Amino acid sequence: MLAYIFLVLAVAVRFMPHPWHFTPVAASLLFFGANRSRRQLWFPVVLLAASDVFLNKFIYSYPLSWDLLVTWVWYAAVVFLGSGLRRHLNPLWIMGSALASSVSFFLLSNFAVWAAYDMYPKNFSGLMTSYAMAVPFFRGTLAGDLVFTAVLFAAPAVIKQFSERSQSRGAAAA
Repeated sequence: MLAYIFLVLAVAVRFMPHPWHFTPVAASLLFFGANRSRRQLWFPVVLLAASDVFLNKFIYSYPLSWDLLVTWVWYAAVVFLGSGLRRHLNPLWIMGSALASSVSFFLLSNFAVWAAYDMYPKNFSGLMTSYAMAVPFFRGTLAGDLVFTAVLFAAPAVIKQFSERSQSRGAAAA
């Protein structure tokens, strides 16, 4: 249930004012993948893709273009990466997955923007310029992914700790 709550919160944050790319999207995908069955992994991809369509069409007035497919494939890859964390639920693997999510989104999304739009020349220099122009966005993405991943993956342990303390206080009072 917590994975669904985190996912809905990640979608909601996308509709609120927030610092550039400082969102829990990658963290919620990793957490969902690590905590839900593989049969359910389609759900976050569909929900986030639907929110992309809505945001692009009605909020930002951006055209719907093939580069969105790259983002949707990235969603699927990150939730699948999260499913691999089930076997490696330790801080190093979790934070490494968050870092891989940030870097892969930076590389793939900016390549797609370079390829799909006429913002940059269609040569190596144009591609490098698109990456250079995206660095300020990457800072927020990286910070958000690392912070939110740490918080989301720590949440079950914190909740369990509070629950156990509440139960022990209740038992002591009885």
